[in-house]
Amino acid sequence: MIDVRELKLEKDRRVIITSDIHANLPLFQELLEKVNYTKEDYLFINGDLCEKGPDSLSTVAFARKLSVESDRVFITKGNCDVVHDYVFNHVEGIKNYMEQRKHSILNEMLDLHGKSLDEFATLQELGEFYRSHFGEVLAWLDQLPIAYETDDFIIIHAGIEDIPVWKETSRKYALYAQAFYEKGHQADKTVIAGHWPVVNYRANAVSSNCPLIDLEKRVIAIDGGNQIKEDGQLNAILIEGEDISYTYVDGLNEKTIIRDHVDERGRVGTVTYPNYELRLLKEEEFFTLCENTNLGIEQWIKNEFIYEGRCKNDLSTTFLSVEKGDTVSIVDDRHEGYILVKSSRGDVGWIPKDCLL
Repeated sequence: MIDVRELKLEKDRRVIITSDIHANLPLFQELLEKVNYTKEDYLFINGDLCEKGPDSLSTVAFARKLSVESDRVFITKGNCDVVHDYVFNHVEGIKNYMEQRKHSILNEMLDLHGKSLDEFATLQELGEFYRSHFGEVLAWLDQLPIAYETDDFIIIHAGIEDIPVWKETSRKYALYAQAFYEKGHQADKTVIAGHWPVVNYRANAVSSNCPLIDLEKRVIAIDGGNQIKEDGQLNAILIEGEDISYTYVDGLNEKTIIRDHVDERGRVGTVTYPNYELRLLKEEEFFTLCENTNLGIEQWIKNEFIYEGRCKNDLSTTFLSVEKGDTVSIVDDRHEGYILVKSSRGDVGWIPKDCLL
């Protein structure tokens, strides 16, 4: 069975849950400030301290410090926190991974000692380097549990299997499962999971990186796509008694809308990996109506993102309405006619360029 640790939480204390920090320490610190975190709170970090962002080692050190300073801090491991396993298990593909992803804890460790990957003839030699110089850090990551279980929640990085005894979930599923919300589970508690960006569930809804809270399905999905999506964010779930809310932080700059814009066409949606295949139906000046062939739904795609029957990458297909005085964050202003923005609610979509100051 996976390593599950049971907790009894004091009912009168606030619970803060985040995940997928991905080596973005300043954003994590900003989130803690925004929620006014204190040592009186319970704080759960649900995996993926490491990878994708610029400073895995400092993020791990900061999380360790938080856990030392308060016995109400609980951290689970995510798939990105165990990338070193591939080195110690002699999986040759880790070399390509390190070459392609410079923002990796494995590369940070080499850089700190002035080393490069090509200086190690074998993965065994590379592993010996990591054990010799960073054994304590790796041991701390390895001892993190897979899940925490409270009276009301199961907190696990990717999800649990749809089986009668959820604790028999495999380690691989718990750390790597894709699209957990769409698969469901049989546990009698709400599962709080990260790993799979929530916007991936919104192909036919208003594009947003905000948490998905579905108490009927007993799932709360919280990965805001930080360091992965251009409009991504770091989410926090806040639980106070029976109340569940959320907030987020991101790194986008803000602008002010100068006039109203009402979009009455009701165009919503998001294109996300791996559903990029398109069948073009109707081309207009700035957007083309397309059938997303993998999903069987229609989406309005900004023309500059269509290439050889595919959408080039993840993209909002939502059109927003705004009011005079609204403040929005600019996501992408490089294209004809329209600009991609994020509203203060976290909705991501297109508005005409002449809305902006």
